[in-house]
Amino acid sequence: MIHAASPRVYLMLIIGVLAASSGAILITYALQEGVPSSVIAAGRLSIAALLLTPFLLRRGGTEDPRAQLRALSRADLLLGAGAGFWLAIHFATWIASLEFTSVLISVVMVSTGPLWVALLEFLLLRVLPRPLVIVGLIVAIGGGVVIGLAGDPAAGEANTASTGALLALAGAVSFALYLVTGRRVRAKLSLLPYIWLVYSIAAVFLVLLAALSGASFTGYSPTGYVLIALLALAPQLIGHTSFNYALRYLNATYISIATQMEPIFSAIAAALLFGQLPRGLQIVGSALVLIGVLLATLGQRAASPAGSTQSQPETQ
Repeated sequence: MIHAASPRVYLMLIIGVLAASSGAILITYALQEGVPSSVIAAGRLSIAALLLTPFLLRRGGTEDPRAQLRALSRADLLLGAGAGFWLAIHFATWIASLEFTSVLISVVMVSTGPLWVALLEFLLLRVLPRPLVIVGLIVAIGGGVVIGLAGDPAAGEANTASTGALLALAGAVSFALYLVTGRRVRAKLSLLPYIWLVYSIAAVFLVLLAALSGASFTGYSPTGYVLIALLALAPQLIGHTSFNYALRYLNATYISIATQMEPIFSAIAAALLFGQLPRGLQIVGSALVLIGVLLATLGQRAASPAGSTQSQPETQ
């Protein structure tokens, strides 16, 4: 049931978008402090899971999150582990993309998740995309081509822009796999136990990935560690919580559209803070990608039966 929205709801939504938009900026600062992308990803999810744990333990009543987790079957737990794995891949690839390309290209490419959700539903579940979704996919692909033709001045002389764009794209695809894989488990859990479960599993995978890559978790500046903590607090927890709070009062389509402001805010901040001024073709291509994502989002919502439960928006 959606209740009437007050100005506070819109304020929370704005706070959520701004918090989510800070992700790429905080990551870029952490990279400048010499913290490897694998350590940033592992620290972000680990701190977020740890911060959620006290709330998980103290809750009780009819919707006791611990009881919900104990009630999961082995198959559900395996799906939860799969969702956590894909969430780990999402953060590992997307955060790494910011080592190779600008904030604008990274956040625009990773925001294409809804397109890949539609494609995965077609390939895995045989859910035929609606015409608006197909149009959105074509428009977004066209925008990606324009971005590729524009090049990336942030990449310097080395042709690393394509590497960064591909890593961000891998982050979008893995995020779509996370949503599709975790859908069954999410339907059986309320928000708190679900995000605690997938964040904790993702954190384990990311810590292992960082360790296998030879990265150290010690020896960085205090500023680097503060930035990782801020990543866990702002985009991971505040952004996510604000969106889900707003879902009680606003429909998911409205919130999904609002979240498409994230790449715009991130790009503006990057231009002001890092001097990452986009080229004309980059702006045009990015606009096409975002329009394509919006069309696909609207098409997917239109495909949802009236009264069905809409998926929760996520944050970067």
